[in-house]
Order: sequence, then C-alpha cells, then structure tokens
Amino acid sequence: MRITVLQIKCVHTLVFWILSLCVLYALFSGLSGQITGWTWVAVGLVLLESVVLMASGWTCPLTLLAERLGAEQGSVADIFLPKWLADRIFPVCGTTFGIAIAALLLQMLLK
Repeated sequence: MRITVLQIKCVHTLVFWILSLCVLYALFSGLSGQITGWTWVAVGLVLLESVVLMASGWTCPLTLLAERLGAEQGSVADIFLPKWLADRIFPVCGTTFGIAIAALLLQMLLK
C-alpha cells in the first residue's frame, strides 16, 4: 500500500489537534490547580513531540514525508489548517505551553 499526501494530511491534522488539546489541558491544569495523571500524560506527549521536532531540524517528519511524495513545500502542504494558523503554530503553541509549564511549577511550589 502506498501512502498518499492526503493520508499524511489527515494524520498530521489529527496529531496537531491532539497535541493542541494536550497543551490546553496542561494550561487548564496549571491555572486551576487540578493536576492529575492526565496532566502529566499531556505534558509528556508535548515534550515527546518537541524531541521529535528537535531531532528532525524543527521540521515535522510528516512534513518531510509529504514533500518527498510531491506536496508543495510549506507549512500548509501537509496539514488541513488555514495558512495564517499553520504559519503561527510554533509561536502560539510554544508560548501557551511555556505558560502552562510555569503555572504547573507554581502550583507544585505552592502545595
């Protein structure tokens, strides 16, 4: 079976939404003080994604695969998101995750 760009876009979009929910859940946990095992699962998944991105030169391996299969180069070639959002994923999610981690650390220090 040959993988298509459409399949990569579907998987990449699903992964994006799951990781975005993880970032939001970590932020909610940190701000509300409701820290559970799921908080650490969410944090761990985002950190794992960060390691994968660092190892691949800050380009998602799914993007590289889509481009090898003929997708045009760029941030929207491999994901179903509007270009304005795709161009801002790293700054928005990275900043939000940083705030989430700071809030979680603060919650842990206050307990």
